[in-house]
Amino acid sequence: MDIEVRTVGDDDLPEWMRAMEVGFLRAPEISEERIEYRRARYDPARSQGAYDNGRCVATFRSFAQELTVVGGAPVPADAVSNVTVSPTHRRRGLLSRMMANDLRAAKERGEALATLIAAEFPIYGRYGFGPATWTTEWHIDVARAGLDPRHAGPNCGGRIDFADAAGILEAGPALHDRFRARQPGAIDLSHDWWRELTGANPRPHNPAKDRFHALYRNASGEVEGLVSYRADDTWEHKLPQNTVTVDRLTALTPAAERALWRFLCSIDWVMHIKSGYRGPDDLLPYHLGDPRAARIEQHADYLWIRPLDVPHLLEARTYPAEGSLVLDIRDKAGLADGRYLLEATPQGATCTRTDRPAELTLDVADFAALYLGDESAVRLHALGRVTEERPGALATSDLLLHTARRPWCPDIF
Repeated sequence: MDIEVRTVGDDDLPEWMRAMEVGFLRAPEISEERIEYRRARYDPARSQGAYDNGRCVATFRSFAQELTVVGGAPVPADAVSNVTVSPTHRRRGLLSRMMANDLRAAKERGEALATLIAAEFPIYGRYGFGPATWTTEWHIDVARAGLDPRHAGPNCGGRIDFADAAGILEAGPALHDRFRARQPGAIDLSHDWWRELTGANPRPHNPAKDRFHALYRNASGEVEGLVSYRADDTWEHKLPQNTVTVDRLTALTPAAERALWRFLCSIDWVMHIKSGYRGPDDLLPYHLGDPRAARIEQHADYLWIRPLDVPHLLEARTYPAEGSLVLDIRDKAGLADGRYLLEATPQGATCTRTDRPAELTLDVADFAALYLGDESAVRLHALGRVTEERPGALATSDLLLHTARRPWCPDIF
């Protein structure tokens, strides 16, 4: 019997959830509470399952999202999540069928690109996705940080206060919206997301408990930073060896960021800090007296994007200089295939299809890696992934597309 790929109705949801748990190597027992939690938050039209003789053997879900591009503009995105294929049904093209359905529908809806957090590197390039942001996790040895543990250091007239769930729900969303307007790679966060962070509306299977929250206010009383963290309770030979794990640290200014890290380093009994996922060029080590006190524990690709509307994307972002570039983008799925003329200035840009000779030829996945400014066309050319058709086109590409600070997506979805 052929395997059927279709959308997921309410009656299908328990079986779909069990298949997702199996795909993520978790026990397939699903409580009614979890089913109701998911039912209130999923879109049946954007959830797919693959069914073999009535049994769900693959899962796929997407939802609407906004992604910040270079310059601060939000673009509509198709966020892909909950992708699994059961081990019994690998190599049968199930993910390819679900992905094709979703990307085609996203393009028809007018979404400029698709996004996802890749569990494994080799999977998504064949669907036109490329790694657009990277992330780094740091471990701080507080004793070596070179900070006086009795105070948090100068705060430029600002102050840090603990906040309860209500305080974070009030201040957090507006703070994040200001943050994402200046951070390429950041995404929007829903009201439910904030309620889960604070524990006001916890996930049934992953409650937010024992979490501390604090806000940084500048000298004028304006909220410019937020930190949420957890702490363990570890003692050895009657000496504290506690670790703080940062779940979220958002700062609008270097002063706010510095104050929050120094605050964490000043907490009594805390000897270690796990930073959580940070930007790959984060300033964290240089906020410490001894930057070597912060060592990298993880560094990896994070947000992947899949362009769907090249003119929309290239016109949405900003450019540091005036220049033009003809890109010949190859897309075997036909969703973004074509030759495009980008004419950019610091005041704005236009992008149109053209018959002019190509200056750079590249796959859509490599265009994805370049788009948010993280990757360099010169580097991709050295790897044989970009062809320079006109001498100097690589330098023009890096001048127009590459950014001084790297893009960063703080959030998983």
